[in-house]
Amino acid sequence: MRVKSSLLNISAGLGSQLVITILSFVSRTVFINSLGIEYLGVNGLFTSILAMLSLAEAGIGSSIIYNLYKPVAENNRPKILALMDLYKKAYLVIAGLVMLLGLGVMPFLDVIIKETSIANISIIYLLFLVNTAAPYLFVYKHSFLNVNQKNYIVTSIFSVSSIVSTGLKIAILFYTENYILYLIVESFFSIITSAFVVFLVNKMYPFLKEKVREKLDPETKANFIKNMKAIILQNVGNYFIFGVDSILISTFVSITAVGLYSNYKMLIDICRTLLNQVFANMYHSLGNLIAKEGSDAVYRIFKITYLLNFWLYSLLSIGLYLLVEPLITLWLGQEFAMTNAVLLVLVVMFYERGMRNSLSAVKSTAGIFHEDRFAPIIQAVINLAVSLILVHFLGILGVFIGSIVSALAVPFWYTPMLVYRNVFRQPIWQYYKSYLLYTLLGITVCILVGIINSLLPSSTFLWLAMKGLVCVVMVNLIYVIVFYQTEQFYYLKTIFMGLLNRIPKLHGRIRKQKQSRQSLEVGGNK
Repeated sequence: MRVKSSLLNISAGLGSQLVITILSFVSRTVFINSLGIEYLGVNGLFTSILAMLSLAEAGIGSSIIYNLYKPVAENNRPKILALMDLYKKAYLVIAGLVMLLGLGVMPFLDVIIKETSIANISIIYLLFLVNTAAPYLFVYKHSFLNVNQKNYIVTSIFSVSSIVSTGLKIAILFYTENYILYLIVESFFSIITSAFVVFLVNKMYPFLKEKVREKLDPETKANFIKNMKAIILQNVGNYFIFGVDSILISTFVSITAVGLYSNYKMLIDICRTLLNQVFANMYHSLGNLIAKEGSDAVYRIFKITYLLNFWLYSLLSIGLYLLVEPLITLWLGQEFAMTNAVLLVLVVMFYERGMRNSLSAVKSTAGIFHEDRFAPIIQAVINLAVSLILVHFLGILGVFIGSIVSALAVPFWYTPMLVYRNVFRQPIWQYYKSYLLYTLLGITVCILVGIINSLLPSSTFLWLAMKGLVCVVMVNLIYVIVFYQTEQFYYLKTIFMGLLNRIPKLHGRIRKQKQSRQSLEVGGNK
């Protein structure tokens, strides 16, 4: 059941993400042609600032989701209702808190944004703020579907909404070049979609509307508060690690540089979101597994997800490094390209962070929050210190080097230590041995693919697509040869073949249902 749920969630996520990715390219192209790179920089900057305010939510969601795994697995409805009620009240406070904090940032916008010709900056920022705060009034119900391994429902609804809203926003930019109307449409769809998911969850699980008759036991409540505080600390640190880049670039370089970086960030975020559709849905199944099984079973599944983690992240890292620069040049022009050194550092950041995904998922679903509550803060201090020093010498490159140095200094060794010691109860050298071998393999394959691709031109999108095809085929072929005899590959192959076998059965079932409906309609007409 866990595998079936994961496959369904992953299929829905990947299918919708493909359409959204295509629309993202169209939208970004129209955005730049209609409004220019300065608006693009402001768009990226305000997204980063509002990400900081969203930290008020971070501890609540993760902690309650962790506490819901066991009562959902046991169908303990009184406890589920008590937790959901706590969740709802917490998010009402959060929505108000985000609005207040966001309004508090407004007086400092002139300090952060320098030498801009964009009008109505305050109105633009307020629309970003509403779009960030308002969905918190509804989001507490979304996570219940995630815990029940039905994230494909949330994904499908938000994907349809995203496709429709993106289409409308493209039309608005193309015909009116009105950025404020563009943001109003974005806010409207975000709020309406969130409200619709709540309506659907209530219809699927009517008991969630029942009155809460049981209070949370003191142990669960104390555990929730402890974990919430720890996760908030972690996410404050995480913001200053991942979210402050655009602010530093805007303050010490220029808002135009933020616009250049945002194109690269968009491509990397597309890859990250694509992989999150695979792994996030698997991790909700992992939470269900941890609630029911022992450490040996969890470790066995982790090794499988870790191989898949490396396979996909290294594949996309190689593709990003070899293809992003010619893609940017063909798509937007040479003036939008950054140096190869910046691209290399961004790809290394993407790979290093991605390779920790499997470990971080086990850590979160196992409820390990309190033990490393200060680690992101320490990482953030290192990141800011190094970035602030290097930005004066290396410019935008120095900001990203600070991120890599801080990651290697803290989570690269501390997260594996916590998980292997507290969950797997296995020697940690096994993790680093796998990490080293995987990384060396990835570098070797990147060099080989790079040599082959250097023989092909990059003068048209067709040739670029051919390079992408070479990359995908070569990387996967080499990985199949290397991992074919391993237990992890056998398990992944079994799942993949099972998925392929289900496709014709699914088409057959759909065809039978269609024929049955047609027969009923014919009978009714008679």
